[in-house]
Amino acid sequence: MMSTPSTRPRQADASELSTARAGRILWRGLRLRCPNCGSRGILDGWFKLQHRCPTCGLVLDRGESDYFLGAYLVNLVAVELILTAIMVVIGIATAPDVPWTLLTWGGIVFSVVVAIGCYPLTKVLWLAFDVMLRPVTREELEQGREDTRVVEPTRQP
Repeated sequence: MMSTPSTRPRQADASELSTARAGRILWRGLRLRCPNCGSRGILDGWFKLQHRCPTCGLVLDRGESDYFLGAYLVNLVAVELILTAIMVVIGIATAPDVPWTLLTWGGIVFSVVVAIGCYPLTKVLWLAFDVMLRPVTREELEQGREDTRVVEPTRQP
C-alpha cells in the first residue's frame, strides 16, 4: 500500500532560514507585531518598544547596548533614497525651471517628517531581521517570561 504525503505543512526548524519562515517574520514586522509570535502590544508609544513581548516573552532588546543602531541607519538610508528619487523626478519633470527653493525646504521637511513617521517600522523590521537570522532560543523566551517587570499591551487603535 502506498503512503500518501501528509496534507499538513512541515514544521520549519527555527534554525532553518526558509522563504516561508522569512516571509512570515517580515510580514509580522511590517504590521508592527512581535516577529516571534505575531502578537500586538510590543510598542510602548511611537519611539519605544516594550521591554519584552507581552504574549511570548521575547526580550525585544536582544543584547548589545547599540542593538538598534542598525534600525537608525536603515531609517536614514531609506528616507534619503526616497527623497533623492522624488527630487530627481521633480527636477526632470520641471527642467529647465527647477523650483530649487521648494526642493530645498520641501526636502528638509520631508526628511524630518518621514524619518519620524517610519521610525517604529524600521525598529520592528530590524528586530524581525535579527529574529530571522538569529532565531529565538527557548532560553531567551524563558528569560523573558521570568522577568519581573510588568508589561501590559498598549492601547489598540
